[in-house]
Amino acid sequence: MKKDSSKKYMFKNQNRFRSFPNGHNRFSKPSNGGFSGGRFSRKRQKSLPNDPSLFIHKTSSNLSSEEYITQNSFASFNLAPILKANIDYKGYITPTPIQDQAIPAILEGRDLIGLAATGTGKTAAFLIPLIQQMYYNRNKRTLVITPTRELALQIHDEFKDFANDMKLYSNLIIGGANINRQVNEMRRNPHLVVATPGRLKDLIQQKAIYLEDYTAIVLDEVDLMVDIGFINDVKYFTSLMPKDRQSLFFSATISPKIQGVLQSFVTNPITVSVKKQVTPENINQNVVRVTNGENKVDKLHDLLISDGFDKVLIFGRTKHGVEKLNKELIERGFRVGAIHGNKRQSHRQRTLQSFKNNEIQILLATDVASRGLDIPNVTHVINYELPETYDDYIHRIGRTGRAGKTGTALTFISEACDIQSMS
Repeated sequence: MKKDSSKKYMFKNQNRFRSFPNGHNRFSKPSNGGFSGGRFSRKRQKSLPNDPSLFIHKTSSNLSSEEYITQNSFASFNLAPILKANIDYKGYITPTPIQDQAIPAILEGRDLIGLAATGTGKTAAFLIPLIQQMYYNRNKRTLVITPTRELALQIHDEFKDFANDMKLYSNLIIGGANINRQVNEMRRNPHLVVATPGRLKDLIQQKAIYLEDYTAIVLDEVDLMVDIGFINDVKYFTSLMPKDRQSLFFSATISPKIQGVLQSFVTNPITVSVKKQVTPENINQNVVRVTNGENKVDKLHDLLISDGFDKVLIFGRTKHGVEKLNKELIERGFRVGAIHGNKRQSHRQRTLQSFKNNEIQILLATDVASRGLDIPNVTHVINYELPETYDDYIHRIGRTGRAGKTGTALTFISEACDIQSMS
């Protein structure tokens, strides 16, 4: 009901935004539509080339890649009955390839480097066996480090679901939240701590957490951890942990360079790679061409009122640009929210939850939302501005087409830049 009434409102009111000549209106700004300049919060090279061929890929109903044959079921894994019940309650029946291969190795206590395309269940691949270990060894403590608050929150929530009624406790240590509460929670001696690097260092300095008590570490989205300069923090954290520990590293993209870095943190690791292609086959990728004289916001507006754009995630590169477009789309009658680094953590959590619950149709975000987030049924990902690297593009579009469903990724391309690049 909400969706229908909102769309009716947009159709009813859209003419007042089209009453100006040349496609402009009193709310729109010239050409760039709000995302101007700026960079993500890390030192990076300039954005990808404005080459449409990078962002065009049609889905195929007859995939030539070999289909993976699952060797296990969740029922066949050597897991506690209560854990199996929690897995079943979440609707998990057949393990994904990364889960099928990683869970037995982690249960054996092996160090592991896991490489799999986004949306393939990496979080459950490490949480399930670690919960099993902690359930039968109450002295075992596990540390999970992620590059973003949103991903940390998601992992923390997943842990609570899988560990329901198992008397296993967890603590979330992230910036933007009350540090005193986090310090108090550490006094409960939680079995699992999920942390972002900056706040974790704060609690170490306050002597609220002692990493020598932790015999397992998980680095999730490890390529981003290295990319944004957290490698020295990782070295610091691992130096405080026991040498005899279990180390697990997961990501959708791990370059040979990062593989070399990881080898120094693991002992005789098993590498699980179930990634067969750069971008998922079930994501239909295309471009939106913006020529000179066209208004970018109007182009976006036309897309958002089209059939099938039911749950849309739009990426920009700057906090200011995301906020500017957020206000513009609200003025145009869309149900929209925004998350970026200038938003309070509580606001980011509420907005993300509203998007998950379909209370808003559109989520605008910087790359804080491009990694690891599992948002059900995102129909479209729109790159309103180009990402800075192709890996960022892979992670962004991986928010759609998840769990075997088909999704669409659209990337805005300036025709003027194409002409310059070909001259």
